[in-house]
Amino acid sequence: MAEPEEAIMEGKEKHITPVDAQMEDDTSGQSRRSFVVNAGLAAGGLAALGAGVASTPAAAAEPANRAIKKEVDGKMTTTISLDWKEVYYTNCPLISASNVDQELGWTAEEYGKLGVKFAYFRSRPETDWYPHYIHNQENLIRFGGLFPPIHVHADYRRTRMLGLTHVPYEGGCLMVRASDKLFRMSDLKGKKIGITKSLNTLKNDWWRIQEHQGILAMLRMNGMTEKDIKLVDFPYPDDWYDDPDMLKPMVNPTFWQLNRDHKHDLAFRPLETALLEGKVDAIYSQSKVFQHIQEATGQMAAIEDLSRYPDWRLQVANIPAIITCTDTMAEEHPELVVAFMKGMIRVGRWSNEHKRAAAAILNKQTYYLDEEDTYRGIKHVDMVPNLSAQNMAMVGIGKDFMLKHGYIRNNFDVEKWAAPEFLAQAAKELLEDSIETKKLEKIPTMKGRVG
Repeated sequence: MAEPEEAIMEGKEKHITPVDAQMEDDTSGQSRRSFVVNAGLAAGGLAALGAGVASTPAAAAEPANRAIKKEVDGKMTTTISLDWKEVYYTNCPLISASNVDQELGWTAEEYGKLGVKFAYFRSRPETDWYPHYIHNQENLIRFGGLFPPIHVHADYRRTRMLGLTHVPYEGGCLMVRASDKLFRMSDLKGKKIGITKSLNTLKNDWWRIQEHQGILAMLRMNGMTEKDIKLVDFPYPDDWYDDPDMLKPMVNPTFWQLNRDHKHDLAFRPLETALLEGKVDAIYSQSKVFQHIQEATGQMAAIEDLSRYPDWRLQVANIPAIITCTDTMAEEHPELVVAFMKGMIRVGRWSNEHKRAAAAILNKQTYYLDEEDTYRGIKHVDMVPNLSAQNMAMVGIGKDFMLKHGYIRNNFDVEKWAAPEFLAQAAKELLEDSIETKKLEKIPTMKGRVG
């Protein structure tokens, strides 16, 4: 059990009252630092400058008076009133087709064919940040880290798992001060390892879960247990969500990212300062992501790295990235789900064929060292979402860890969560579209140019 700098924390994570009473009988059973979830929400390149309809706020001409307020676990949340002629998206700064689509705008094209507006969820002043974590917006589709959607489906409301994208071998590493005589995990016996603790009880403490899971895995792989070290809590308010400046509308998650050096802002890595100041002896960091930025300072070194192990079961570091929608959208408006998946398949295929270009886009929003490092990180990644057996098994590993350690209250069946029919229908329609396009290529028209 982790101990704070002065006191030992006891008890499980506080259970959050469900937002939506849609829990079924089959269920049994905390920013990552100041500003950090901005990063979780900020993704994309320069779509706001060049993606056209993709960067235009939905219903921009309408009066901003559609706010729906609801108290959740003692905290007031707001979302925009439901209109099925609008679909909103949110994502995290990670490797996904959605993050690339912020440059390309191809998913907006798919919705345009249906006469539906597609926009970033924070483009509306009525909507706060919490739909990214508790999915309390029916017409929202999320593509992002694994742990918050697991929490939502277990303890908040029913959703559908539509697709997964996994970056192999980024399970996490343990960083120490480069000046210390620490070279192996065994050197940490009796030493302090830091772990963050969000005081925001409304959202999922996904970074703590990632740290907790990674630290225990590294101890296990070296014949050690939590009893061999001192796990030290670092609580933080995690309350930037209520900052008036952060509640201003953002037409694209790139809105703030273009105005700051996100890769080198220590607000995103609070335990780094604690490590360098000697408050702890080691901290968790994500393999490659963050790790290479930290190592480049010359002040930190990794003494263990889960990405170096061949065992894929060790690589569940808030990934695979997962696409989820509400059960209401899936059941009442399946065409809207299919449209999103068509966009993801198109962008994923383009990204697979143009990895360098995709890396240039993703480098603007992720935490690899630079564009070349980003390219190395995605070189062998299939950017087209899937629901493969292996990816599904990794979701199960993440869910089981969260259940065992009290990060979720209710259990559920991962296989039943999956909804492969939307991905299949999207692929079918894209094939049909391609065949039709090929047919039209054979028909002479009056369009074109001289020469």
